[in-house]
Amino acid sequence: MTRGRDGGAGAPPTKHRALLAAIVTLIVAISAAIYAGASADGGTRDHALQAGGRLPRGDAAPASTGAWVGAWAAAPAAAEPGTETTGMAGRSVRNVVHTSVGGTSARITLSNLYGQSPLTVTHASIALAAGPDTAAAVAGTLRVLTFGGSTRVIIPAGGRVMSDIARIAIPYGANVLVTTYSPVPSGPVTYHRQARQTSYLADGDRTADVTAVAYTTPTPYWRYLTALDVLSHEADGTLVAFGDSITDGLGSETDANHRWTDILAARLHEAAGTGDTPRYSVVNEGISGNRILTSRSGRPADNPSGLSRFERDVLERTNVKAVVIALGVNDILNSPELADRDGILTGLRTLVDQAHARGLRVVGATIMPFGGHRDHTKARETMRQEINEEIRSGRVFDTVVDFDKALRDPYDPRRLRSEYDSGDHLHPSDKGYARMGRTLDLDTLKGRTPVAA
Repeated sequence: MTRGRDGGAGAPPTKHRALLAAIVTLIVAISAAIYAGASADGGTRDHALQAGGRLPRGDAAPASTGAWVGAWAAAPAAAEPGTETTGMAGRSVRNVVHTSVGGTSARITLSNLYGQSPLTVTHASIALAAGPDTAAAVAGTLRVLTFGGSTRVIIPAGGRVMSDIARIAIPYGANVLVTTYSPVPSGPVTYHRQARQTSYLADGDRTADVTAVAYTTPTPYWRYLTALDVLSHEADGTLVAFGDSITDGLGSETDANHRWTDILAARLHEAAGTGDTPRYSVVNEGISGNRILTSRSGRPADNPSGLSRFERDVLERTNVKAVVIALGVNDILNSPELADRDGILTGLRTLVDQAHARGLRVVGATIMPFGGHRDHTKARETMRQEINEEIRSGRVFDTVVDFDKALRDPYDPRRLRSEYDSGDHLHPSDKGYARMGRTLDLDTLKGRTPVAA
């Protein structure tokens, strides 16, 4: 989405935030200890820092039993402005990500999709965050990451790399710190702008630091990191949410994990092991401003179209079983001329066909109201209604989640209900996102589509 504004509830008083931080830190530490006890080799051996602040080798370990699933993901969305020459040379990038499932081992994926030169990463690490809004790590959880057995990896321009497996106990709902250091210029930086999560930067190689002292620069972006997978006993597969800024969570409170995908992940976690509800993790592949049919400029394109990125961001995700597609409003809002209704529906059906070819179940979302937004017109409203009518007919997706019906104002269906509106008449508020996350019927996720012969 474009032209959205930040919204959501205000920050709680400092005293309450401090108490919340202490409680979350205790919960994470206890959960980590529980997971560690379940690991085949304990998974919590401490790594004494060697001279110069380096971690010893040997953090990577063979995987034990379980299923590899996505615990978190973010689509590489664009080249970061201002990083064309130096990239992040000489700085440590500590990304903070929130897990949708727990596991006993982990691996990450780094991307240099938008780089015009090779990205050299000399050190990388992973750890549990000591609280909800800090760059400090829980004592004893910091692990060095390796790539093909080496701490050093060179990612070619346009390329990506997956790390070796690291034995680390990661609980559901934890904040995880993934830190990279590159000593040499390489730009532009591949980044995800609308993280809705505070990460941190430090000067020099601080990948082994467990304190937050050096991480003096907060940042609203995720850089290089595009996936965190875990070996899990909690989930059998991954559910991908594929959308635009409404999936990205624009308008929700930063660092609160109030995106609709966070709410859905919590519901799946609570339902795991009860009845025949699928045991899925949830990863968020939303990009703000994303359209089904049109990419922005650049090579590779900034904000690639849904059609062009579907294979990368959905079909290539770890152990993906189902996808929720929530796209279309930007095609209606941002076309130079009125969008092609049939083109949008054809694009959605193309995505469904690609998913079915891999045996994935596809849930499609109706397009939510945007009455009151400055780009709302009667013609665009008519188009939205026509597309939603076709989606509800069952002729596009395997099943439908009706976000439009759930969030619209019953007295003026062209608009979001006031308490669900972040204020820009396009993006939901925290209450609106919570409503979305509760609307999807978990039973609709059951089953997979047979792969066509």
